[in-house]
Amino acid sequence: MYINYEYDKNLVKCCPSPRQLIIEQMEFYAFAHFTVNTFTDMEWGDGTEPESIFNPTELNADQWVDALKAAGIQGLILTCKHHDGFCLWPSAYTEHSVKNSPFRNGAGDVVREVADACSRGGIKFGVYLSPWDRNCRLYGTDEYNDYFCNQLTELLTQYGDIFTVWFDGACGEGPNGKKQVYDWARYYALIRKFQPDACIAVCGPDVRWCGNEAGDTRPSEWSVLPTGFAAPDAVAENSQKSDDTSFREKKIGEMERDLGSREFLQGNTGLNWRPAETDTSIRPGWFYHAHEDDKVRSTETLLDIWYRTVGGNSKLLLNIPPDRRGLFHEADVQRLREMGEYIRKTFAVNLAETAVFTADHDDGYHLPDALAADNYDAYYKPFDGDNTVTVTIKLNSMADVSHVVIKEHIPMSQRVEKYTIEAQLENGEWKQIASGTTIGYKKIEHFTSVHTDSVRINIVDSRVCPILSFIGIYG
Repeated sequence: MYINYEYDKNLVKCCPSPRQLIIEQMEFYAFAHFTVNTFTDMEWGDGTEPESIFNPTELNADQWVDALKAAGIQGLILTCKHHDGFCLWPSAYTEHSVKNSPFRNGAGDVVREVADACSRGGIKFGVYLSPWDRNCRLYGTDEYNDYFCNQLTELLTQYGDIFTVWFDGACGEGPNGKKQVYDWARYYALIRKFQPDACIAVCGPDVRWCGNEAGDTRPSEWSVLPTGFAAPDAVAENSQKSDDTSFREKKIGEMERDLGSREFLQGNTGLNWRPAETDTSIRPGWFYHAHEDDKVRSTETLLDIWYRTVGGNSKLLLNIPPDRRGLFHEADVQRLREMGEYIRKTFAVNLAETAVFTADHDDGYHLPDALAADNYDAYYKPFDGDNTVTVTIKLNSMADVSHVVIKEHIPMSQRVEKYTIEAQLENGEWKQIASGTTIGYKKIEHFTSVHTDSVRINIVDSRVCPILSFIGIYG
């Protein structure tokens, strides 16, 4: 199947919007699951919890932000209201909120403190607002959509810039035994009105759920999917239906591993840019539980997930749950620090920054030396119709190379379907050191170190002429 990205008028959108491009470049951001569940030792509250139990006496959002920055995390999404309906801000529309808790003597606003700490620390702030509300008596009626929009408006208008609004697919019964019909179009319109630069994630048009909470990934992750794929109702159908711990271990099914190949797209008349986001927790649970203090994921496991997500054309959304003090636990902070130290050390020096880039052909305007800079100001491109190309990077001297980073110029979509990477050995022979299928926003190949002064990237197949933005080489 030939996909003409440039000229087919039936293709709705094969490239990221400006807001999607911003979140793509964030790469790695965090969740903070925090509510009454933290104090009841539950994962899902039922909405009957007394407000009096919520009292994080040492809450320090600056400590959260410092820990996140140590890991290289660029944003934080706070669970402003989970399924229990308890609001971490003093909402005017419910009594089930911090305003009726002992936190800050009833004058506290967790959302305000976290948003302000993110601003001070130079990372972005996002909000999670559960559409399911097990406390609100209006749930399951038309009036609930008014209630929900009122609360959403409070969050969108009182806490500064928001980089994402995160909706999950939970839709259970409310206090009256009814389920709600969510007015997604109305919710989206409010977000576009008040926070036009915010991406709407998971049950939304901008960012796609990877399909599991275990940190599982696809070997070939496409951002270009059929129009209408992963509509809110479909996401809700595949989302967790109850507080079942086994759901957190569920991995991507065999039928879900291919979401963007030519065969998968066959017969579709429109395509959308719908990038993947992988959400998983640093602990077994999403909320803090003291009995999990010795079950924090190892640094090696977290780095494996980071390589497969950030280095595999997905974004990593890592949950770090505050404890009852209102702090990130010391074990979690240590893991974040170790993770960040490894990433910074590994990618501190780009050996290709001063290298010589050549290609077996180009279009005469977009030359291979553009690949030395990690930005979208320029890019390399062969002639239209040339779907294979080899780019060679000649280093200044022999070096031990263990990582290669490749980025497509995604403002002009995702195109590459197969590539190989080779290194020239000291005897002059070329040795294949890595191979793959999709690249997209970013692909990180890491391998046993090889001593070389020349690396070449072979684009073996591409849907239309490949357009590359950056190649980095690290030892």
